Amino acid sequence: MRRTFLSLLLAISVLGQAVVPQTPAGRVFTAWLAAFNSADPAQIRAFEQTHRREPRPLEETLGFREQTGGFTLLRIEKNEPLSLVVLLQEKNSDTVGRLELVVSSEEPPKIVSSPLRAIPRPSDFAVPRMTEEEALQALVARAEELAKNDQFSGAVLVARHGEVLLRKAWGFANREVRTPVTPDTQFRLGSMNKMFTATATLQLIEAGKLVLDDPIGKHLADYPNKDVSSKVTVRHLLTHSGGTGDIFGPDFTKNRLRLREHNDYVKLYGSRALVHEPGAEHRYSNYGYVLLGALIEKVSGMSYYDYVRSKIFQSAGMKSTDSLPETEKVPNRALGYMRRDAAWVSNADTLPWRGTAAGGGYSTVDDLFRFTQALESGKLISKAMVAEAIRPQREEYGYGFGVQGEGPLRSYGHGGGAPGMNGDLRVFPQLGYVLVGLSNLDPPAAARVVDFFALRMPATP
Repeated sequence: MRRTFLSLLLAISVLGQAVVPQTPAGRVFTAWLAAFNSADPAQIRAFEQTHRREPRPLEETLGFREQTGGFTLLRIEKNEPLSLVVLLQEKNSDTVGRLELVVSSEEPPKIVSSPLRAIPRPSDFAVPRMTEEEALQALVARAEELAKNDQFSGAVLVARHGEVLLRKAWGFANREVRTPVTPDTQFRLGSMNKMFTATATLQLIEAGKLVLDDPIGKHLADYPNKDVSSKVTVRHLLTHSGGTGDIFGPDFTKNRLRLREHNDYVKLYGSRALVHEPGAEHRYSNYGYVLLGALIEKVSGMSYYDYVRSKIFQSAGMKSTDSLPETEKVPNRALGYMRRDAAWVSNADTLPWRGTAAGGGYSTVDDLFRFTQALESGKLISKAMVAEAIRPQREEYGYGFGVQGEGPLRSYGHGGGAPGMNGDLRVFPQLGYVLVGLSNLDPPAAARVVDFFALRMPATP
């Protein structure tokens, strides 16, 4: 009994700091944290060979280490001989993650599972709130520090109650000729484009051309897989609950430059079976949003690109937003850079021929701010429909908008990320804040900067 009590005390704290227990799971965690934080390839490789049956690729681990800067142990949440649950904080950001480590009983112990997931920052580790001016100054200082360390290149806009408080840029839009980023630089959006697709879909619902519970086969009568066409509805597609799967993988890589229209994707993926029964799960589906693009084209009689250009971008005054093919020159569009072997290299060989309803296209921080103003004013869809779109429909997702936080800190928006691009838009209706960050570097370059301000801005309306 005394030994158990002392072990518990050791597991909780010493001088206010979490101490890892000397259990099999505790020893593996200690060894992993030391190896990971060291950034030493030899030490990381030795850990992987000792404690994993299938070692992870070294380049992948080193890339994650560079992105996070390593981890600091915040708290031990669960302590059992063969399992450990801990809270960790990235050294390069305020991001907190929960690691759930399970090891085998053999010697040396092998990792059975080790998922590490980002979580909302616990209240007992809350970052102190600042005045608005202090938070803005801190944001600028943080962005400048990241840019100086070659960890951020992009633009940021902060507005409140319709007034722009900060509009600033850092880094290079073209590293080869050292063209600086400006607030007017156009950045690729990744999945942020889903907000436009969802808004277009909701416009067509309000116009009576679509119904939320229409099966897609009602409008795409020749859809190849009849199970998908008869069971998957517009609502399922909007909420990522249709079981329609992704578009990325070997087939995409092989056909990247031949996939030019939404129908090309349907021809390639339309015969696939469902990943899960429609409505049974919330599982992010890029292909689901491609299908929304195909539906928009079918019921509107316009190409997806013409529709969003005329019904959303022009209506909202977004003159620097579009989705032209990569073969067309866009003078103010930033080049994207992804991290490979500790260097920034072009992401050109990863880009699709053209953005789709699932993601892609490009915009500016100003245009995304204009989008939020047009949306909230009821100019794009009715205010009642906006309320439905930004309300959680499935888990923390509405109709094309992610939803997070509670009370005054309740926000909606969407992020986007792929090699060489990252963006984040957050709208806090009660507080009146709109935060926009765009970057031409790997995720989470922009999201990290937006997060920094969101954790420090005033939290009272």
